[in-house]
Amino acid sequence: MDPAKIIIEPIVTEKSNQMRDSGKYTFKVDSRANKIQIMQAVRELFNVHPVSCHIMRVKRKPKRVRYQLGYTAEWKKAIVTLRAGEAIQVFEGV
Repeated sequence: MDPAKIIIEPIVTEKSNQMRDSGKYTFKVDSRANKIQIMQAVRELFNVHPVSCHIMRVKRKPKRVRYQLGYTAEWKKAIVTLRAGEAIQVFEGV
């Protein structure tokens, strides 16, 4: 798979911003990608050295639009830990 298609978008929340201080970055990733593919994509796209990767599936949630019930889409989230002293510049605002 293409690295740009594996990493869909970064997740920027209060919790992910706090995790960034310890070198952990959170991404929304393709649901077919595994840990090795995600780490390789981060290495190629951001020129950093990932140490570990934790992935989880975010389950669908029930939502209601007017009188009709529906669900949000399921997606996969990855938390990538980098070497000490490394950072992804896109997140740092530089």
